[in-house]
Formats: sequence, structure tokens, C-alpha cells
Amino acid sequence: MELRRTLPQDFRELLHCLKMRSKYAVLLVFVVGLIIIEKENNFISRVSDKLKQSPQALGEANGTEASPAPAENGSLASLRELDAAFSQLRSRLHNVTLQLAGDRDPTPRRHVLLMATTRTGSSFVGEFFNQQGSIFYLFEPLWHIERTVTFEPGGANAVGSALVYRDVLKQLLLCDLYILESFISPAPEGHLTPFMFRRGSSRSLCEEPVCTPSAKKVFEKYHCKNRRCGPLNITLATEACRRKQHIALKTVRIRQLEFLQPLVEDPRLDVRIIQLVRDPRAVLASRMVAFSGKYETWKKWASEGEAPLREEEVQRLRGNCESIRLSAELGLRRPGWLRGRYMLVRYEDVARAPLQKAEEMYRFAGLPLTPQVEEWIGKNTQAPRDGSGVYSTRKNSSEQFEKWRFSIPFKLAQVVQDACAPAMRLFGYKLASSPAALANRSLSLLEEAQPSWVT
Repeated sequence: MELRRTLPQDFRELLHCLKMRSKYAVLLVFVVGLIIIEKENNFISRVSDKLKQSPQALGEANGTEASPAPAENGSLASLRELDAAFSQLRSRLHNVTLQLAGDRDPTPRRHVLLMATTRTGSSFVGEFFNQQGSIFYLFEPLWHIERTVTFEPGGANAVGSALVYRDVLKQLLLCDLYILESFISPAPEGHLTPFMFRRGSSRSLCEEPVCTPSAKKVFEKYHCKNRRCGPLNITLATEACRRKQHIALKTVRIRQLEFLQPLVEDPRLDVRIIQLVRDPRAVLASRMVAFSGKYETWKKWASEGEAPLREEEVQRLRGNCESIRLSAELGLRRPGWLRGRYMLVRYEDVARAPLQKAEEMYRFAGLPLTPQVEEWIGKNTQAPRDGSGVYSTRKNSSEQFEKWRFSIPFKLAQVVQDACAPAMRLFGYKLASSPAALANRSLSLLEEAQPSWVT
């Protein structure tokens, strides 16, 4: 009540409007008010400085003889009172703004991009952000673009696909989920779709109010895991995205870091990029299990040795490793647009110390690590040895990360080492010189992570 009596009518109306606005309107008005007050203070200071000049100086400037000055200049006293009033008003406005903001998270809105390739543990690491209640998390939304838009590998087509992915990614980070309606097949009707890829891997798409009552006789290809929901309402999902404090997105479909520069420099976004890598020998071993049909040639060559590997397949492997290496080298060079916005993480380090790496990633992103995230990590990194499926995010992580060493033939490991040696050296993966060295668990194939991997 005392505040209402002391503030002018205009400011009481302003405060009433502030209470009806969102946190962004509150902060915007607060900043504008401070700027106006600061300008008024600067003006007052300049006038005060003039009035505080000695009568002799004023007389010389005007070409007249100075007259004796009174003990206290009445105008200066009034200006000092006005200056004090402005300072008091600024302080009160600041306190009221904090009060209106209430207990909202003061952390600026962050946009976290987890950039990886298939079978690098990105689904597992993505859960670190999916489990944080103030983060709107999307799992592989660019999958729809890959299925709808056809690009031939290499050359201009590769550049074209990267640009399309980047532009869609920017809109998603701005909470424009309607952009996906042009790529989801079958096309959504009335902003409703039961075909959002792996919807159940995003908690934000499966909690109220996005989770609407399930509709009978509606086939939903990708459903929520722990509750029944109706087809995804993209309008509700967009609104939920805008209400959340932060956004995180996981994708294995962006390889070229340099194409993300316009996105990082967009003033509407505060992007943090985490590039996740894994030993390419482990990646190949995992892909041969998860995508068995695509690697029949590799498996036959490894077991029978009859038909040689096609050169195009080896070149594809080399090209994948090179694109990952080039992106990492760009990030580690610390160009101005990436400074403080790029972090390189090895899956093996996450598997060995998941909570520690989660803390590092959250600290890099400028986000608070909540007890819910810590609890999820504790429960899902101590799974039974036989309880982990191919696509599971629940693993005994300390045992899983080197399991590949006992399943991949040494001749396949040699092919990977020859094709990916530059990338392996950059990421600290040691080469195995013999089948015995590959299978020797006491012989580490991993060098220590570098502190410079966080820029």
C-alpha cells in the first residue's frame, strides 16, 4: 500500500499492466524504464556539473565579471532532490519487477543442440535434458525432413540438405512446430497427427496439456510410453514449447557445423552446441547389429573373406569420419561466433562417469541440474547386464562402452582404423595393433579427455 501512495499514477498503471504480462514483457519494460531513467540521470548530471562550476569560470565563459555566489544555489539543490527522487524510483521499480517475476527461473532462455551421428549414444545422452522439467525436449524431429526431401549424397545436394535441416532447426528452436506439418506424412489434419516420430521419447509431448484424451479407433504409430494420449496436437505442443524456460533438441542429421553459424548468430536464440562422438569401431559394431540388413556385405567379408568390401562403402565410412572431424576441428579452433557455444563430448567419458559429464554439460549450457535428472541417471546407468535392448536408454554404462571390443573381428577394426585414423587421433582413440590388443580389457584404447574440448 505504501508503494501505491508514493508512485505516480502513470507508474501505478504501468505496474498493473506488468502484472498481466509474461516474464518477457516484465523484463522488457524494466529494461526500457532503466534506460529512460539512466538518460534522465545523465541529463541531470550534466546540468548539475554546469551549475557547480565556480562563478569565476562562468563569468569568464560569458565575458562578464563574476558576482559573489550565494552560499547554496537554489537550482542546484532542487536538481539534487530530483536526482535523488529518480534514484529512489529506479530502486522501487527494480524491486517491484523482481516481485512480479515471483519465483520464475532467472536463467536466460537457452537453446541446446545435441549434435551426433547414429549409434553414438545420443538417445541416452539426450535423456539428460529430457528429464529436466523446465526444458522442452524434441527427439529427432528432422527425421521427417529426411524422409520427405530426397537428396543425393555429395556435392551441391549435400549442401542443400544441410541448409534445409538448418532452416527447419531454427524454426523449431523458436517453437514454430508448425514447420513440421510440411514434412510429416500423412499430412496432419487440423494440426493433429498420430505420426510424430518417436513422440514417446519426448516427455514434453506426452505431458499435460499436450497429452489429450486418447481417441478410439485412431491408429497412433508413435505413442507415449507411460500414458495413453490422443493424436499430437501441434498447436498445444507449440504453446507448451513457448511456456517452457529452455529448449533442447537431439539430432543425428546435421554433420556440418559451419552451416549452423547463422543460427548461432540469430539474436533471438542463445544456442549451445554439444557434439557427441564415439569410437568409430564401436559405432560400426553397433550399426551391424541395429541395421543388420545394411551391413550384410561387411559381415560376409569378415566371416568368409570371399568377396572384398566395395570401395564405395569404405569411402562412405571415411567420409562420415571426416565430416565429424572437420566439425570438431572448427569448434575447437574457437572462432568468434562459436566461442562459449561449443562443447565436444565423448560417449566413453559419459559412460564411465555419467553424472559428472551431465554436470559438465549443464554447466556449459548454463542450466541447473535438477534432482530429477540425477535420479534418472542413477536408475538408468546400473541396469542388469542382460536388460539392455538395441534402442534402450537404460544400460550398465560402465560395462557397455567397451563391449564392442569382443564382438567386432579385428580385420573390420583395421578397416575402420585405416579410414578414420585422423578422427581417431583427434578424439583420443588408440589404434589396436593386433587381435590380442583389441581384446585385452586391461589395455585401454582411450586417452584422457582434453580440457580444451569445452570452448
